[in-house]
Amino acid sequence: MTDGDAIARLLLVDDDSALAEMYALQLTASGFDVATAHSGPEALRMVGDSRPDLICLDLGLPGMGGLEVLERLRNEPDTASVPVVILTNFSEPEMVERGRSLGAQDYLIKVDTPPAQLAATARRWVRQSDG
Repeated sequence: MTDGDAIARLLLVDDDSALAEMYALQLTASGFDVATAHSGPEALRMVGDSRPDLICLDLGLPGMGGLEVLERLRNEPDTASVPVVILTNFSEPEMVERGRSLGAQDYLIKVDTPPAQLAATARRWVRQSDG
């Protein structure tokens, strides 16, 4: 996402509405077109409909966990290359390893990731996927 580029579409997937809104406000202020999903199935539907440039994905989701969402995204040709940044409070090493092995570009812990840092990380991954 560079000056003059079209606004990047970001899908923020988190079942905590207040937290999602806090992150979405910063991401929107940083120039992203943000859509929010609150469950695994809703996220998969929205990915098919909106074709985001980046997905920020929580792992503890109702209906289908984030790791299963990521696995399904990676197994579909249309979504296999969409960058995914995991944003969760699950910090166990086996969860981090599983997320990375499924192709997550980054693994961020919510309590250590203020909204401005998430926006900077999102910009970096959108730029890398563009070029």
